[in-house]
Amino acid sequence: MKKYVVAAALVVVFLVFFIPLASTNPDGLEKVVQTYGAQENENLWSGLLSDYSFSSISDSYVSTLFAGIFGVLMVLLMGLLISRVVFRKPGKKAKDFF
Repeated sequence: MKKYVVAAALVVVFLVFFIPLASTNPDGLEKVVQTYGAQENENLWSGLLSDYSFSSISDSYVSTLFAGIFGVLMVLLMGLLISRVVFRKPGKKAKDFF
């Protein structure tokens, strides 16, 4: 368990230092839409972290930091869960995963 806490702390430290270096310029399809003036349709669903931030937090740096931490931790959690299912020992039951 200690190694998970250390890994999470390293992720937070990494994000604190590198979030200010993230580009604010649009990329990919957003750039094409802006360049050619295409009209964007209204989103059907804005998602949990639209534009990589929490809309309830007014400070953009803190909002992006929390969104980054949340996103990284969710990816790590999903990877852990998938690895536990894929590499499960034949005699283990689902309740013995953790």
